[in-house]
Amino acid sequence: MNNLPLSELAGYLQTAFLETFLMCGLSLVMSVILGTIFGLLIYATRSGVFWENRILNIISGVFINIIRSIPFVILLVLLLPLTKRIVGTSIGPLAACVSLTVASFAYFARLVESALCSVEKGVIEAARAFGANNYDIIRSVLLPEALPGILRGVTILAIGLLGNSANAGMIGGGGIGDLAVRFGYYRYQTDIMVITVVLLIVLVQIIQIIGDRIAARVEKN
Repeated sequence: MNNLPLSELAGYLQTAFLETFLMCGLSLVMSVILGTIFGLLIYATRSGVFWENRILNIISGVFINIIRSIPFVILLVLLLPLTKRIVGTSIGPLAACVSLTVASFAYFARLVESALCSVEKGVIEAARAFGANNYDIIRSVLLPEALPGILRGVTILAIGLLGNSANAGMIGGGGIGDLAVRFGYYRYQTDIMVITVVLLIVLVQIIQIIGDRIAARVEKN
């Protein structure tokens, strides 16, 4: 088995970055949308909140917890039939997006719920005293007040997706993880393994810095 010359590494890295960006970008958007919906549902159906519904709250909470309790590598395998039905294949970046989204939206739902719970009830009661209905309170008070915490959750989610996308490479998902496994692990090219790990560390730092700055700016405003 031939090793990958370092002179050709740049082309492979470019492809790997594009695949990772595709996986993480699509999965991040879908996870934020679904996670916000479920997080808001769990919060709003709690006892003493907007639409108290114990049965719906328990069902949605248990559903989210079941997904979160399954290790991502196992979830990848379990969702292979569903992935093939949705995208027509079980390998590649688009296929990996299905598993990444399922695993990540459940995690983000709990982050959203936590951010919503941190909003002081006095603010909500004040809005209700001025005659605002539940939908107005959620749109104009609750979500804006919880936005800094939600944005920090998005940062955590993006970093988690980056790590999981590397795991997805182990089953043909492509991306930086696939490059590290194929050449750094199977072909014993330690230099490529080190380069990919360093690049992942740099990406995590960039995501964290950008996310912190955006959240700080929103919180200040």
